[in-house]
Amino acid sequence: MLVNLACNVVLPGLLLDKLSKPDRLGPVAGLVIALSVPLGYGIYDFIRRRVWNALSVLGLCSVLLTGVLGLLKTEAFWFAVKEAAIPGLLAVAIPLSLRTKQPLVRTLLYNDQVLDVGRIESELAARATRPAFDALLASSSWLLAGSFLLSSALNFGLARWMLTATPGTDDFNKQLGRMNWMSWPVIFVPMMAMMVYALMRLLKGVERITGLKGEDIFVRRS
Repeated sequence: MLVNLACNVVLPGLLLDKLSKPDRLGPVAGLVIALSVPLGYGIYDFIRRRVWNALSVLGLCSVLLTGVLGLLKTEAFWFAVKEAAIPGLLAVAIPLSLRTKQPLVRTLLYNDQVLDVGRIESELAARATRPAFDALLASSSWLLAGSFLLSSALNFGLARWMLTATPGTDDFNKQLGRMNWMSWPVIFVPMMAMMVYALMRLLKGVERITGLKGEDIFVRRS
């Protein structure tokens, strides 16, 4: 989950902010390099799992929008809309994805990189507790959606508060960079707290439904 968010949301935004300045690589080259991070991670993840990473697609869209808005010197209001749009879309997409073959909650929380999914699935089949597990996964999805909805609202408010200079000026770029750094304590911390709560609730539920305890539900590394 943390690697997904870092490669698809946090790192591309920081690269775009730092490298797009005129005294560095410039807006076009900075945009290309920032786009390469979610694109590269998405390709790597697809080769490994044979499933497209939805966060990588959203990360590409987010960086592309930021770069285009910066090149067009768009009003600050639209930067705030963009900042709110990506987590807002995730808040909508997470519960909707429950109807697909690859729910986003499986990418973010219930994935085979951390959890022994094969063993959990076997216990669910043996105990006939699949309906209870599906309900648990659905409730975890709504908690995740709530965390991204909170992030969307905080993103919009922070952008409207901080971005006061004229777009395209050095002052505006400084404000944009300062906003990116302030988003960590203001936005990332409460969002991660909700995500950790959702993860712990999911793990406790898996233990209760499957009868597995503690480390038995995690992948064992040799």
